[in-house]
Amino acid sequence: MFFIFGFVSWANSILIPYFKIACELTNFKAYLVTFAFYISYFIMSVPASYVLKSIGFKKGMMLGFWIMSIGAFIFIPAAMNRAYPIFLLGLFTLGTGLAILQTAANPYITLLGPKESAAQRISIMGICNKTAGILSPIILSTIVLKNASSIQKSVEEATDEVAKNQLLNELTGRIINPYIIMAVVLVILAFW
Repeated sequence: MFFIFGFVSWANSILIPYFKIACELTNFKAYLVTFAFYISYFIMSVPASYVLKSIGFKKGMMLGFWIMSIGAFIFIPAAMNRAYPIFLLGLFTLGTGLAILQTAANPYITLLGPKESAAQRISIMGICNKTAGILSPIILSTIVLKNASSIQKSVEEATDEVAKNQLLNELTGRIINPYIIMAVVLVILAFW
């Protein structure tokens, strides 16, 4: 579970250069990727505690996975339309689900076993999170940013608007399959 947290969170580092090229963004607009994701933590931290108080940790984790899967599914129409605001909505939704999920999972980990070994469990979850932090950028960059610099150069040199849009649509379409897989995994985890 904490590997998933890390994987989703650390994917943002790849999305910044990806969106900058695919959606033709300025540096400022590209960094809204990080803002849209992490502002949801700020906004949802207190409401998440009230949600968990009313439905409990297990149902709260399930709700968090459901919300995250919705956020991942939002990437599909965003990619099909190359719509950066919809991508930001997807990131905000992913972050919202993750905020609820972490608010539930962190204390739940301490309750899963003996009080004396809670620090060990927390350390293990941190290792899983950081392992995902290493693998997520490698995996996503291999899929999403493959030949991105040559595509960017071709886009900059394109005189025909149709050819330019075709190149950008091809690049944007690369994100669909990874986020479908991510969404399906999150749905499975929500049921589990």
